[in-house]
Amino acid sequence: MTKDMTTRPERLAGGLVGLLVGDALGVPYEFHAPEHLPPAEQIEFTPPLGFVRAHTGTPPGTWSDDGALALCLLDSLLACGRFDADDLGQRFVRWYENGYLAVDGRVFDVGVQTTHALVALRRGVPALDAGSREERALGNGSLMRALPLALWHHGSDEQLVADAQAQSCVTHGHLRAQVCCALYCLWARRMLEREDGQADPWDAAVGTLRALWNESSPERAELELQIRPGDPAPGSGSGYVVDCLRSVYQVVAANASYEAVVKAAILLGHDTDTTACVAGGIAGIRDGLGAIPQRWRDGLRGQQLLTPLLHKLLAFETSE
Repeated sequence: MTKDMTTRPERLAGGLVGLLVGDALGVPYEFHAPEHLPPAEQIEFTPPLGFVRAHTGTPPGTWSDDGALALCLLDSLLACGRFDADDLGQRFVRWYENGYLAVDGRVFDVGVQTTHALVALRRGVPALDAGSREERALGNGSLMRALPLALWHHGSDEQLVADAQAQSCVTHGHLRAQVCCALYCLWARRMLEREDGQADPWDAAVGTLRALWNESSPERAELELQIRPGDPAPGSGSGYVVDCLRSVYQVVAANASYEAVVKAAILLGHDTDTTACVAGGIAGIRDGLGAIPQRWRDGLRGQQLLTPLLHKLLAFETSE
């Protein structure tokens, strides 16, 4: 099946499974510089013999905090029928304390800013105020989980953008992180909607934001001056939210298959699970579920957590 023949349900499923597979694939390679990684043909759930893997003790095919928090967002949306920041915040706390939607109930690889936000949530801080707005709090922790919002959302572009920004605020309140999440969710929406002859989904998403935000708005300034979407600089696979988004744009644009996209994301090194998670979600939408290698779909752990949510998402899609 060609990319242009994939159905919307196949793209939705590809997005959700694609982000989880990308995350799990990247887990053992995290924290390594690119020159210390094995070649692309050896990038698998189980690294080659002799490779010093990250997160020892984590079985191959296990998603990290990225995938668990993305599933928390999806479960919240499906349960509430809308974006509810406080419900989402409580699900995050439940994940952190009890392993909710984590494979084997095991929580690992939690980011610094996410941890600070969780502490605030446990103190009773309202969810929309929990994420730091300081300049130093610009990790990719809200970007890594944002995709389910685009997969679920049936509102206007303006509503999707507002919800994307709000979901970021729960852990990462800085406006730049909010704008990255908004652009990513619109990119995913345009990828879901794409047809032959339509504008490039990335360019279309950027154009939508430019139409929604006037030239004097702080959001527009972040878009044009910090993210520079018209000509993204090369990404380096770091945990900085803008670099993560640029890295994902880079590997998706340069690679024609899902497998090539997520391997290229990992080969950037550093924050390999998150870069591959964010890239894998977009590539999964673009190519459809069937384009994700069967060995990875079969090897992905936590199917008992994923399958009910995927079925609910697809049922919600057909009910709208």
